[in-house]
Amino acid sequence: MSAPHLLLGAPGALLLVAAHALAAVAAPLAVRRLGRRALYLLAAVPAASLAWALANTGPILAGRAVTGAYPWVPGLDLELAVQVGALGWLMIVLVGGVGALVLAYSARYFAAGDDRLARFAALFVAFAGAMLGLVVSDNLLVLYVFWELTTVLSYLLIGHDAARRASRAAATQALLVTTLGGLAMLAGFVMLGQHAGTYRWSQLAGALPDGAYLTVALLLVLLGALSKSAIFPFSFWLPAAMAAPTPVSAYLHAAAMVKAGVFLTALMTPAFGEVAAWRAVLLVAGTLTMLLGGWAALRQHDAKLLLAHGTVSQLGLLMAVFGAGSRDAALAGTAMLLAHALFKAALFLVVGVVDRATGTRDLRELSGLGRRAPWPAAVAVLAGASMAGLPPTAGFVAKEAVFKALLHGSVVERVVLGGLVLGSALTVAYTLRLLWGVFATKPAVTPARPRRIGWTFAGPAAVLAVAGLAVGGFAPAVDRMLAVYADTVYAGAVQAGAAQIGDAQIGDGHAIVVPYRLALWHGLTPALGLSALALAAGAGLFLIAARLPGGVRSTGARAYDRVLTWVGRLAVELTGATQRGSLPFSLGVILLVLVALPGGVMLAGRPWSAEGRAWDTPAQAVVAAGVIVAAVIAVRASRRLTAMILVGVTGYGTAVLFVLHGAPDLALTQFLVETVTIAMFVLVLRRLPPRFSRRPSRRGRAAIGVAVGVVAAGMAYAATSARQAEPISSGFADPAVSYGGGDNIVNVILVDIRAWDTMGEIAVLVAAATGVASLIFRGSAALRRRTGSPAPTSRAPVTGRWLATAPRPAAEDTSIILQVVTRLLFHVIVLLSVYLLFSGHNAPGGGFAAGLVCGLALTVRYLAGGRAELNAAAPVDAGAVLGAGLFVAVGTGAAAMLLGGNVLQSATLDLSLPVLGEVHLVTSVFFDIGVYLIVVALVLDILRSLGAPIGADDISMDDSSVKAMKEEPV
Repeated sequence: MSAPHLLLGAPGALLLVAAHALAAVAAPLAVRRLGRRALYLLAAVPAASLAWALANTGPILAGRAVTGAYPWVPGLDLELAVQVGALGWLMIVLVGGVGALVLAYSARYFAAGDDRLARFAALFVAFAGAMLGLVVSDNLLVLYVFWELTTVLSYLLIGHDAARRASRAAATQALLVTTLGGLAMLAGFVMLGQHAGTYRWSQLAGALPDGAYLTVALLLVLLGALSKSAIFPFSFWLPAAMAAPTPVSAYLHAAAMVKAGVFLTALMTPAFGEVAAWRAVLLVAGTLTMLLGGWAALRQHDAKLLLAHGTVSQLGLLMAVFGAGSRDAALAGTAMLLAHALFKAALFLVVGVVDRATGTRDLRELSGLGRRAPWPAAVAVLAGASMAGLPPTAGFVAKEAVFKALLHGSVVERVVLGGLVLGSALTVAYTLRLLWGVFATKPAVTPARPRRIGWTFAGPAAVLAVAGLAVGGFAPAVDRMLAVYADTVYAGAVQAGAAQIGDAQIGDGHAIVVPYRLALWHGLTPALGLSALALAAGAGLFLIAARLPGGVRSTGARAYDRVLTWVGRLAVELTGATQRGSLPFSLGVILLVLVALPGGVMLAGRPWSAEGRAWDTPAQAVVAAGVIVAAVIAVRASRRLTAMILVGVTGYGTAVLFVLHGAPDLALTQFLVETVTIAMFVLVLRRLPPRFSRRPSRRGRAAIGVAVGVVAAGMAYAATSARQAEPISSGFADPAVSYGGGDNIVNVILVDIRAWDTMGEIAVLVAAATGVASLIFRGSAALRRRTGSPAPTSRAPVTGRWLATAPRPAAEDTSIILQVVTRLLFHVIVLLSVYLLFSGHNAPGGGFAAGLVCGLALTVRYLAGGRAELNAAAPVDAGAVLGAGLFVAVGTGAAAMLLGGNVLQSATLDLSLPVLGEVHLVTSVFFDIGVYLIVVALVLDILRSLGAPIGADDISMDDSSVKAMKEEPV
């Protein structure tokens, strides 16, 4: 593949998404080094997306979409499929171009030294990358992944000022509403994809279901689109999101995030445009949204809130136009999509300039700004003219196209047209209210005295406003690009032999529809008359709007508050009834539910075979009997340490059963896990009373334990005996050697064949270890404050030599013999763990078992000499090792993909090395090294957080400490 094709085609689109991710990671460092100037550098990344789109204009204009597909997770039918046609091209131009300008604007919007700027820069670039990924994705499941990424990132951007309650509430509201819609949309995607047998939209669109199945799927998809684009009844979240900084509003809520729902609707219109449910929902919801949003905008005093409600109104217009489902309506919709992004982003940026220059956005407090700040006023007037639909701007061209597309439609479309004309009049009215309120001279208001406004601050808004004027002036050129998408949409039915008013020709008794073309002048047409009517009516509405009371809160916002109140109350009542602060009670409820539901279903269905055998050898029966006896005695034990040892006996017995079944890897892991668990329990039990409380009923606990054991054993037996198909593992033996390069099938399964499972497990392990350690350290600090105990020494000193010994002898109450033996054997045990790590691909071992062996060596070192001895032997921070292990494991998968393979795909390397000779190396061993590091770090974290004090420098457990521990709620 040539370099130009790599950069311009589908690989270039994926490289741009990756570039956004890398830039987001590097953004905090760049901001710390360069300050606000780093935003100019970061603006080059979305600008590269704009350049990529412009470079691909030729093929897309010729009707050749940029396509490509690259496998990601074949087992889940996930692939990085790219499909960029004219609609995607338009969105990339907006996402990239507006994103670059807003980043440049942000360099002057935020104050120098703002400690939140680094976070903002990273999140903004990441959001731009997520939007780019959403637009170019052809696979609906991958599109959903990027869809939810934009939701999460918008939540973080809206909540930029976390200290303000309004910001937190607005961010949470946006997250809840859009996530709910996204989950519904995912269900619709699954319904469509499962029916078609593919999740590629380019293939799925030609294999759609019909009837009620299609209607339900489309309504679910529309829930996602409507909630994302703040369409009624979900309109309330977008005005609340104005708590975000103005650059966020200008990008997310004018050009990017809220356009995602419109984009999805437009993408699916060629396939669903004729479906009655699709058209009805979009036409009705879109028209209502335009009217309600326009009326709310007309009653706002905050310039930013006025623009927010205006955005809601314009989004309703876009949805209604695409809902018409015709070719001309699709052309008008894309023209309005482009025009709206340009004028609304420009107006948001101008409002941000005014806010920074004067310290207010309140229309009642601004006066004379048009004279004192003529350049921002000129930019606002130019952008406002486009929003109102004045010629020769892009807004005028698009608005006239909208009126023309609906003018000769069905009766329903003509009713919708009437609503859109009224909505356009409201648009004119609130545009005039904005311009007059911000820039006019009001005799009763003290003139504003703005600070100096530089071109680097107002320049991005000017570029957008001028672009809106240029689009209007070069409408025929824009039409050629947008028509490539519009021509894919159903053209609209015309009765044979019936003459059509407007652009139609009559030939051979049949009406031939002439496609509409964007232009500044079509003559004296009814559409032009409707535009003039909207302008005149809007001017009249503006004159009477001053008498309206200011401020309005939507019914949707009140309903949202009520629902949250009800849910919170229900949660409190349910928690009070079921969570009594008793661990035995909570566990008992969970286990009883397990017995009642799965156990009841199992007894009713009896899904097991009547055939079976008790054991393969009598030795298994002997071991099983020992396990049962140990379990029964453990239940009756009154001392904690005794019960713990007996539970360990049951674990060791299970390991012996593995040995008897011929599973040495499982047996080795089980032995090690039981040993580590016993050691950790011993450390924890030193902080607890030696005996169990007498209050809980032992008989009740024993009965629950027996019932759960019977149900669990029954489910295991039913699962194995009811199997009808051949086990998938029967085909693992040959691939383990030929594909995975190892003779130990168990290890190859973990690090190669089922590596995704292992990846998920270690990620959960890292998260759990970090969370548990944090909670324990926090609890220990609280206990020290109550008891007056001294603080412990440093958790993990990072100085000293690796595998060194403590600089001073351990406490006097530890055994000198244990210290000497431990120091003699410690290094040997560590070397054994390394051997198990590298031999595990062909013999029993592997990263998990090797990590446990190394962890046991550290545990013995801790028991022999306390915290000082452990820190001397392992002078590393456990959190850093956890992160390094996860990085190595993930990096192994990413490296395989970058080298042209699948994620986590292994390669075999046969090397000839001096001294070592012939070395057979499989790349999955690096994944195993990551697992090894995580397990070792987990043991270190446990020893430093859960471990009982050993040594003179640790916390002493005096009587007051024990008393405080006993008084802690269980």
